Amino acid sequence: MILIGTAGFSYADWKGEFYPADVKDRDMLQYYAERFPVVEIDFTYYRLPTSRGMAGMVGKTPAGFEFCVKAYKGMTHEAGETEERRQTFQAFREALAPVADGGRLGCVLAQFPWSFRPSPESLAYLEEFRDRLDGLPTVVEFRNSEWVGEETFGFLRRAGLGFCCVDEPALRGLMPRVARATSDLAYVRFHGRNAAKWWRHDEAWERYNYLYTEEQLGEWVPKLRALEAESKKTYVLYNNCHAGHAARNAKMMQTLLDLDGPGSD
Repeated sequence: MILIGTAGFSYADWKGEFYPADVKDRDMLQYYAERFPVVEIDFTYYRLPTSRGMAGMVGKTPAGFEFCVKAYKGMTHEAGETEERRQTFQAFREALAPVADGGRLGCVLAQFPWSFRPSPESLAYLEEFRDRLDGLPTVVEFRNSEWVGEETFGFLRRAGLGFCCVDEPALRGLMPRVARATSDLAYVRFHGRNAAKWWRHDEAWERYNYLYTEEQLGEWVPKLRALEAESKKTYVLYNNCHAGHAARNAKMMQTLLDLDGPGSD
């Protein structure tokens, strides 16, 4: 099963591009869920979610709709001392309970910074991360190309952690466009190929201001089919969110894979 969606759904500049121009903010998720079967929730990186907020999102979506939730930065980028980490992970797990208990959690996405490089300490922390999530399905996104290799894939497989494949600019040190699955969940994030703005930008959104062509997305069709064959579910999420590009490319990929939208397999 391949599930296609976008990273986030609540964007003012999607009005008139993906959403009707007069859509109310409170109605965005319902409209989105009628067109895609999964969404990646990314605000959870910047602040810890609440169980009430997560339950509210579940209530606005139909049965079978899934949420992939990005880990809070205090879990991946700013991990504190042991007790602080314990409290952070506990708060995160409790907030996700309405999603997980309802069978609506696709996975937790743990995106680590470029500075997170392979080492015994890093591997130990990945195992700690898994253990502190207490069984929640987890996919790891690395930013540094030093992680690419059979040693990493083997470790993730043994640890029961998924590997996040990415499409991003072909710049030195960044992750290449590798398609691998290390758990029963395959995961692909499309960040755009805006090489000029990846490291040099005034606003964060500039990095992701990119619209893929049909030909570029077509490069991934055989890769996605291969991932689908070796996993139970394959999540394909678009993070090039500026001006509705993510939604346009997600719909484009649905067409390329001959998927009809929510619940398609």
